[in-house]
Amino acid sequence: MTDRQAAILHVALHRPGAGAPLAAEAYDRALDILRDITPVVEPLPPNAALLDVRGAERYFGKDAVQLAARIRVLTLVRQDVDCTIGIAANPLLARLAANASAPGGIRVLADPGAARAFLAPLPVLALPGVGPGTARTLGGFGLDTVGRLAAAPLPTLQRILGTGPGRQLHLRAQGIDPTPVATGTPTRSLAAEHRFDRDELDPVEHRRVLLELTHHLGSRLRTGGQAAAALTLTVRYADRTTSTRSRTLPEPTAHTPALTATAYQLYEALGLQRARVRSAALRAESVRPAELAPHQLSLDPADDRDRRLEAVIDRTTARYGNTGLTRASLHRVA
Repeated sequence: MTDRQAAILHVALHRPGAGAPLAAEAYDRALDILRDITPVVEPLPPNAALLDVRGAERYFGKDAVQLAARIRVLTLVRQDVDCTIGIAANPLLARLAANASAPGGIRVLADPGAARAFLAPLPVLALPGVGPGTARTLGGFGLDTVGRLAAAPLPTLQRILGTGPGRQLHLRAQGIDPTPVATGTPTRSLAAEHRFDRDELDPVEHRRVLLELTHHLGSRLRTGGQAAAALTLTVRYADRTTSTRSRTLPEPTAHTPALTATAYQLYEALGLQRARVRSAALRAESVRPAELAPHQLSLDPADDRDRRLEAVIDRTTARYGNTGLTRASLHRVA
């Protein structure tokens, strides 16, 4: 295996067994372990990272597969965190390889022929940036797999999707991704995730969970005296593919109704219709001290009432925990 063939690792971190989500502190500690292997680490909150191990291969005298196995051992022993790892020549293929692996597995796409054979039967939903709405549009033209998408002429895709998106998707369908691994620290953020007991079809339940997540994030932001400038929604489906959408908030906020409204907009943008959803994760991005965030004064009495109610809920939750006050809309009706 040469550096050119497969030196990019997509590492998905999770607790052994049920695959429970990581707390922010556990994720940060896992990143420190990855940086012991290579300094070229790109955090992908809330539970993944990209690694370029070309230098590490030379330093340790091991190839990418051996380094991936070493990473699994280190995270398990030091943090009780397991890894599912994809290894390929670029971030796109590494991510897809990881997504297609069983939890705790290591999958390698070491040459272009193997990559093409792997990509061809995948549904177009497997490609980053393709949500259910785009998949339905492409499916209407018979482009329901990555292989068919790769074989489609570029002008055809550009007529269907637009010039920029069509070109980008055409490259991705062929397994081409020139994006480098960008080192750095993760943007200050807070995350919350809900894993359904079963693959959930009901959009009402999807929205109820989003309300629960924004309530949780809003409470954490307010308790910490912080505000978020953006939200990112990640939905994982029954076939283990994911869709991600992000949106900048009108202003940095910790106000639950504002967070909820944006979360619902992100959900609607996915265009889900009878989608079997396995989990939903919401991440508050670009978190900063609330006193440094600009705020547009509102003369709406309902908004003022909601903010007073939030303050009461936060105080009772701090004192009594989950037995305190909460919004009635968070409870299921029997």
